[in-house]
Amino acid sequence: MRDIGKLTRMRHILIILHLNLFEGLFGQIFFEDLMKFKAKLMDENAIRRALVRISHEITERNNGVSNLVLVGIKSRGVPLAGIIADNIMSSEGERPETRELDIRHYRDDLRAIAADPVVDESVKFSVQGKKIVLVDDVLYTGRTARAALEALIKQGRPALVQLAVLVDRGHRELPIRADYVGKNLPTSRSEEVKVNIPPYDSEMSVELYEK
Repeated sequence: MRDIGKLTRMRHILIILHLNLFEGLFGQIFFEDLMKFKAKLMDENAIRRALVRISHEITERNNGVSNLVLVGIKSRGVPLAGIIADNIMSSEGERPETRELDIRHYRDDLRAIAADPVVDESVKFSVQGKKIVLVDDVLYTGRTARAALEALIKQGRPALVQLAVLVDRGHRELPIRADYVGKNLPTSRSEEVKVNIPPYDSEMSVELYEK
């Protein structure tokens, strides 16, 4: 039974590595080859201004940095959470704790991988009594946020949970609402929003594609 458990864990790790490799090496090819570019919606300056505003809103609503934890949803929510944490450090003189959640599913902003979100529960951290701000790049159906919320609750009882997103593109399938939004972007279901953020991408931008 112990050997079966080890094989199961190894298989899970290999699946995660494969998905990371696909996203890193072929994500740009996927968009360029299968979708038609429509417009660049935000450049680096616009993104940074939006993140500075979100950073100030977070500290104002939470009365500073005490017990504040920014949890980036992989992949691009992680560097976004890092930028927000750096902004808060610049304005408050204290950097909030940052963590990350790895959620695999049909990516909320991209394409179908599985029927429902799946959380990699190998990364655990204390949420008890913390003010948690989930950070993601795109809010679409709400299934990513729901999976992240369920994963957090399994690890303890936070004081509160808030959601910050760079882009809210609408078309919610669940009663999920972002507390902090960089840009509200009305879209059709035939369109896709791509957020480019280093180190996953060579530039910082938000682009719109047509399926």
